[in-house]
Amino acid sequence: MDDLLTHALQQLLQDQCTPQLVRAIEGGQPPGEFWAKLEESGFADALVPESGGGAGLALGDVFPLLELCGSFAVPVPLAQTMLARALLATAGVERPPGSIAIATGSVGESGGWRCTHVSFGRVADWVLASTGETTVLLPVSQARATAGVFPLDATLEWSETAVAQGRRVAGRHDLQALQACAAAAQIAGALMSVFARTLQHANDRQQFGRPIGKFQAIQHQLSVLSEHTFVARMAAQLGCHAAAGTPDRLRVAVAKARTSEAALESAAIAHSIHGAIGFTAEFDLQLYTRRLHAWRQAAGSESYWHTVLGEELVDRRDGLALDLVRAATDVH
Repeated sequence: MDDLLTHALQQLLQDQCTPQLVRAIEGGQPPGEFWAKLEESGFADALVPESGGGAGLALGDVFPLLELCGSFAVPVPLAQTMLARALLATAGVERPPGSIAIATGSVGESGGWRCTHVSFGRVADWVLASTGETTVLLPVSQARATAGVFPLDATLEWSETAVAQGRRVAGRHDLQALQACAAAAQIAGALMSVFARTLQHANDRQQFGRPIGKFQAIQHQLSVLSEHTFVARMAAQLGCHAAAGTPDRLRVAVAKARTSEAALESAAIAHSIHGAIGFTAEFDLQLYTRRLHAWRQAAGSESYWHTVLGEELVDRRDGLALDLVRAATDVH
């Protein structure tokens, strides 16, 4: 079943999510037509229970789908929408049509909400936002948007009236862990694409009469890149290991910390091997490495999640660091 779902989404993205489309949406083209095709495919409801019209899959089952969102640099929040709709279904909140970004924010002096650097904030239809105690589903159309550094991101602000009219989600929800889980999986997917493209370039690029991949210095860089890529994928899989649609914060901390570390190092190695051509707008590599940097920062970088793990070990647990490692990695 996992292979069938993965193959189906892969085929859809190969046909529809081309580098030309990614560039177009980054450049301002409305994503509505592309999102409609994703919506029609049903993948956005993969985690929604069957009783609610979804596929009823567990979070671990959809990891390959979340990973593909990074592998193809999908320019809409498909991964976040899967997780957000699962949470809404669990909370008994009717899910709206359209894509959903996930964000944490703060309450201003006037009572409005402000969410900074919302991943996919410019192209999402809704934002599932939390200020710690309260979680509300808010329409992006009612927010004041400020462009972010990454072209698909934005800082969004809602008035107190808009927040009051939003769809409240009962209970306390760890949206940061939810967002970090999605980001880790997407980083893993983007890393696989970066590694594949870099390996191909090293085999194709000729210098001094032979492929540059034959030189020991390049081979060493490729081996380090490979290590980061596959270790990050294992960590991201671990972060998605949960029976329901809600990830475990401890495992998410491991996943986001390790994938964020890999994102920084791998982007540098890939551009080093590609040379100047890798930095050009016309070359596809930058579509992935820019996302690696953006997703590394989303929901906290590696330093933030290292702190989370350190506090868990020092403040909340007795025993050795090895016991914490076992608790986080025991998936049986």
